[in-house]
Amino acid sequence: MPELPEVETVRRGLAANIVGEKFKKIEVRHERATSKNSLARIESLSGAKVLEVNRRGKFLWLTFNRPEVLVAHLGMSGQFLIQPKSAADEKHLRARFVMKRNELRFIDQRTFGWLSVETLSDGVPSSAAHIALDPFDEEFDLTRAVNRFSARKTQVKKALLDQEVISGVGNIYADESLWRARIHPETRIEKLKSAKIQELIQCASEVMTEAISQGGTSFDDLYINVNGESGYFERSLAVYGQEGEPCPRCGTAIKRISFSNRSSHFCPKCQPTPRKSGK
Repeated sequence: MPELPEVETVRRGLAANIVGEKFKKIEVRHERATSKNSLARIESLSGAKVLEVNRRGKFLWLTFNRPEVLVAHLGMSGQFLIQPKSAADEKHLRARFVMKRNELRFIDQRTFGWLSVETLSDGVPSSAAHIALDPFDEEFDLTRAVNRFSARKTQVKKALLDQEVISGVGNIYADESLWRARIHPETRIEKLKSAKIQELIQCASEVMTEAISQGGTSFDDLYINVNGESGYFERSLAVYGQEGEPCPRCGTAIKRISFSNRSSHFCPKCQPTPRKSGK
């Protein structure tokens, strides 16, 4: 699933290519491309001029010269591509936005991504109103984030993945952040001091900043930027997807465990298993 670095890479690509453009025609080709919570048909935005491309966590939205916005969530495999009008349709093309010279295309193989027409409240669309600020938001408050983290009574990785605590972090960058902070994914929040939680959040910000600089992480062609290019941060991953490979810090073989219907990757030496209560 695209996480914050991948979505931010897409946002930057869209901003560079479609701001100032007008959607002359919109064609929705799959009913699941439109969220059931959309206030109107996506086609109702025909004629709108794009003013900005915004993001919070994993949510994107386009603002126009009208009150409505177009919100997008990429889900598991959603992609935006800028294509010439003459380009053949992609197999999983779900929506087409025709501009003066090119087309903006929304492609989604697994159909978990969606588009939605919404309005803004305090500058944020309703579908993203429930999530917390991400570390790249100018209003992000580290102290408040630490306090939200500390209030959770759960394992640290579950809190890191909770979009109502900090938005934008998914499985890849959770594993990388925990490795950098030397914290086992199953460690209970109650066992961590505020200073350690702050360090973890800062590690998450650092690893995502590095990923953005490399265009995000691409394991397959389900994540590409708007020009069809892959990200290169996969080459810099320390633990995620590296089971059996040596830890870049100590050389110990990376281990993978099942965690909440997904996998967690960590270094057994750098991130020792937390002791159980009473032992």
